[in-house]
Amino acid sequence: MIAVISPAKTLDYQSPLPDLAPTTPHFAQEAEALAKAASGLGEEKLASLMRISPALAQLNAERFRDFATAPERPAMFAFAGDVYTGLEAKSLDMPAVRFAQDHLRMLSGLYGLLRPLDAMRPYRLEMGTRWAPGGGKLTDWWADRIAERLTQEVEAEGSGTILNLASQEYWHAVDGKLPAAIRVIAVDFREGDRFVSFHAKKARGAMARWMIEHHVTDTDAIRGFDSDGYAFDAEASTPNLWRFVR
Repeated sequence: MIAVISPAKTLDYQSPLPDLAPTTPHFAQEAEALAKAASGLGEEKLASLMRISPALAQLNAERFRDFATAPERPAMFAFAGDVYTGLEAKSLDMPAVRFAQDHLRMLSGLYGLLRPLDAMRPYRLEMGTRWAPGGGKLTDWWADRIAERLTQEVEAEGSGTILNLASQEYWHAVDGKLPAAIRVIAVDFREGDRFVSFHAKKARGAMARWMIEHHVTDTDAIRGFDSDGYAFDAEASTPNLWRFVR
């Protein structure tokens, strides 16, 4: 089983890192090409495309401009948003980190698909951005490449199952493009009968951590997830949409 999560807008390139060897992203050349193309957009265009402040637009214009020489950090330790608050990667032991490298993937607007230890440069480029080199949307530019790579990795892992913990925006990059033979289980987190985005994001990271900590490879064992008071709701679940409630 491979769990898939979204990236984060918030990044951390300052805190100490464990002693580990970074790996090379599969789509490193594509990331460089996208960053080079985005470096020509300018601050005003970035602010409009991403709906961000002038200060953030300036920061990200500088990131794209200096991308080739920017510092690198393993992706799982570079992202720092709500999902990664739940994941708490910095407190994972080395066996868990190695397990994550084989069983956790991060979708990315710039890098396509990342493993936890893949060396990543700082960026901001959401998958839903209505821009791409040559025109169109970012998902059009990626086309089937991310889905094909994810398929290869699931087949190599051997379970034939994806645990979808990504947001709709990012899952759209592969939705409908995976072979029918691959089983996709989506997870719905609820507070009673309410969906609360902030809590759901953190719960996605917590479930990924629980899977990694316990080295879970049996799909059905995920129903035992009980972090932060969540419990599997069998009555509200279907074979491929599992609901967890607290």
